[in-house]
Amino acid sequence: MARIRTDDITESVADALQYISYYHSPDFVAAMNRAYEREESEAAKNAIGQILINSRMAAQGHRPVCQDTGIVVVFIKIGQRAVIDGDHSLQEAIDEGVRLAYTHPDNPLRASVVSPPIGARKNTGDNTPAVVHTEIVPGEHIEITVAAKGGGSENKAKLTMLNPSDSLIDWVTQTLPTMGAGWCPPGILGLGIGGTPEKAMVMAKESLMAPIDMDELVRNGPQNELEALRLDIYKAVNDLGIGAQGLGGLTTVLDVKIHTYATHAASLPVAMIPNCAATRHVHFVLDGSGPATLPLVDPTVWPDITKTTSGKRVNLDQLSASDYRSWRIGDNLLLNGKILTGRDAAHKRLVDLITAGQPLPEGVDFSGRFIYYVGPVDPVGDEVVGPAGPTTSTRMDKFTDTMLARTGLAGMIGKAERGPQAIEAIQSHGSVYLIAVGGAAYLVSRAIKSARVVAFEDLGMEAIYEFEVEDMPVTVAVDSTGASVHTEGPRSWKEKIASFPVKVIQA
Repeated sequence: MARIRTDDITESVADALQYISYYHSPDFVAAMNRAYEREESEAAKNAIGQILINSRMAAQGHRPVCQDTGIVVVFIKIGQRAVIDGDHSLQEAIDEGVRLAYTHPDNPLRASVVSPPIGARKNTGDNTPAVVHTEIVPGEHIEITVAAKGGGSENKAKLTMLNPSDSLIDWVTQTLPTMGAGWCPPGILGLGIGGTPEKAMVMAKESLMAPIDMDELVRNGPQNELEALRLDIYKAVNDLGIGAQGLGGLTTVLDVKIHTYATHAASLPVAMIPNCAATRHVHFVLDGSGPATLPLVDPTVWPDITKTTSGKRVNLDQLSASDYRSWRIGDNLLLNGKILTGRDAAHKRLVDLITAGQPLPEGVDFSGRFIYYVGPVDPVGDEVVGPAGPTTSTRMDKFTDTMLARTGLAGMIGKAERGPQAIEAIQSHGSVYLIAVGGAAYLVSRAIKSARVVAFEDLGMEAIYEFEVEDMPVTVAVDSTGASVHTEGPRSWKEKIASFPVKVIQA
């Protein structure tokens, strides 16, 4: 029988979380590179290229691939002959590993966990506690899979109770477009089918931890009904034309994973959870000999992509309304000058002040300026800011009209689509909405040349910053006419894919 020390669990979890913050798994890099090589949509190809460049930079710099370093999810399979030796509970040992990883001085990770979930929602400061799923299995070892799931993809999780005779593929293809692009496609789609509602959700999450093997499945053909279902869903989803970042293109998902379980004869629970372009997980085994040894990373797995976004250089400090109202969806821009930042909590405070007729904090003037929806990682060394990619913009939709009408705000920068409410406000006020690539946070941070907190410092990563940027790459997603690239791009690419003379499934 193996005796596994809780200290070894703690150290292994801490090492794993640091590791996955900056290393994509080789199978993911290879799958993304295949998607890059076959992509025919210029906008989608550019987005995938930025994600791959960002991945290589993060691996080289040992800095997070995404500013949202996730909530920690741990799957543990404990051999029934194993002995866990130590004074801490399993949850405590894991949480201590999370604490050590997220407060590491050389690579601090953004703390995003709040407690309680309703009410004060105070940041716990060290990203604890982790969500732990435990299973007792034969054997004497402990198998652990450590994952970090960002809010953009977690918020798109879906659960339904289908009738046994309903079409699963129809439900997936009808539901996926409603998820928008906030989960940063292309990624992995996980499905849990059967059991009970809670069992289906856990299965969907755990399915995302499996290696990407769609290329082999396409090449060799399905060997059973489940593989055939994976292939059918993969094809049906990519035929939607949603594409990278929702801009329209050939690849929306890199793989489809499915876990199943027996269920009640009257039921068909189905859970669907996506993994984003910052997919982060690693698997290891503890056998009592000490902490885990994680896989060595081969630097040659990253493709030699050097091209980043090109576009029209824009001086934000000298920008007129007629200038930005002339931009059209799909235009690539390189932003230069000063922008302010703000996320959910900051927007709530700002709108509360406006509604109450009170002045905005000193130093906060949005007149003629752009706001960037971001919550950056803390800087280290000579960095002015840590990885600082965009957050999902729809969460700010309910504040948009007030911000545009009452502050003089010129435009917004974020990721993914805007809802009808926000688009109406953008059109009404002659504003614009720009997107940066989700999943390219370290790359984006290289364009930020100075950063300072100007308001709401107590909100931590949700404080209002002023950034000075140099050639920050963005794309016009909603222009002043109310046109949306997230509507037009997928629509046109869905039509193009449907018109292909021969449908060929590629992986």
